[in-house]
Amino acid sequence: MEQEKKGKVCVTGGSGYLGSWMIMKLLQLGYSVNTTIRSHPDLKRDVSYLTNLPNAPERLHIFNADLHKPESFNIAIEGCIGVFHVAHPIDFEDKETEETITQRSIDGIIGILQACLESQTVKRVVYTSSAATVLGDSSNIVDESSWTDVDLIRTLKPFASSYTISKTLTEKAALKFAEKNGIDLVTVIPTWINGPFITPQIPGSVRSSLEMILGHQSNIIKYPPIVPFVHVDDVTNAHIFLLENPNAKGRYICSAVEITREKLAQFLLTRYPEFQKQITEYTWTSRELKRSSLSSKKLLETGFKYKYGLEEMFDGAIDCCKQRDML
Repeated sequence: MEQEKKGKVCVTGGSGYLGSWMIMKLLQLGYSVNTTIRSHPDLKRDVSYLTNLPNAPERLHIFNADLHKPESFNIAIEGCIGVFHVAHPIDFEDKETEETITQRSIDGIIGILQACLESQTVKRVVYTSSAATVLGDSSNIVDESSWTDVDLIRTLKPFASSYTISKTLTEKAALKFAEKNGIDLVTVIPTWINGPFITPQIPGSVRSSLEMILGHQSNIIKYPPIVPFVHVDDVTNAHIFLLENPNAKGRYICSAVEITREKLAQFLLTRYPEFQKQITEYTWTSRELKRSSLSSKKLLETGFKYKYGLEEMFDGAIDCCKQRDML
């Protein structure tokens, strides 16, 4: 029996890992979904993995939009009761300057928040931030009051520094704009998202999570000394939970499991002995800042519960890679 219709929501960045999984879950739950993808002038993007989802023909509508042109999101937001802003420019190879990426990201989210304000139908916006926004804190336990020191990142220039800076400044700008204009904005701060995927290509965060098995790549984040993970389905459920929870407010860290990279290697060796050669030959090349432990206490105290551990994350990711002949 089809779920009861719950209204229309917008998901930006619908062609990506989290966005596509979120669309799948929202359709299952009875929502109608408008999603935005960035069109490419030279090729037509294959989005059959979205249009073939159950209930997609009836309740999924796909729009072209680009953070370069914030007004391009207006039509997708029109008539929605909620917006999940997942899209963000990612450039780990530093093809663009930090200032360019940051300005595009901030302009994009301010334009989207303005469209939500003008729609007069959007009740809440849920923004996908990143654990990169709470780096570099000297505390043993990091919570939602922590913010990455952008000046320190600019000085140290760790891997993916432009991403770290743009995510931090974008979330701050969004929270400030929302408070000033009376917009109900909640932000989710996920750690490394891992697990199964429906996209044709392996998502970047899954590629990073499986680096010990797949080998070094120049454009992915390297393992920090302590690696925090969360299952894609848990992150998705947290977003939807926070959209629907009337008492949700502010920032929420979303991190289910933390493990040292040495213990992660032992876990992978024990569970996937067929990859013993790759795992044992792996060498650490981390340029990450030392991470403190991230607390999900605030999210858990609202009533949210994580469903998945490391086993489900890696089993799901590896199974999907095998299905696509990536392993």
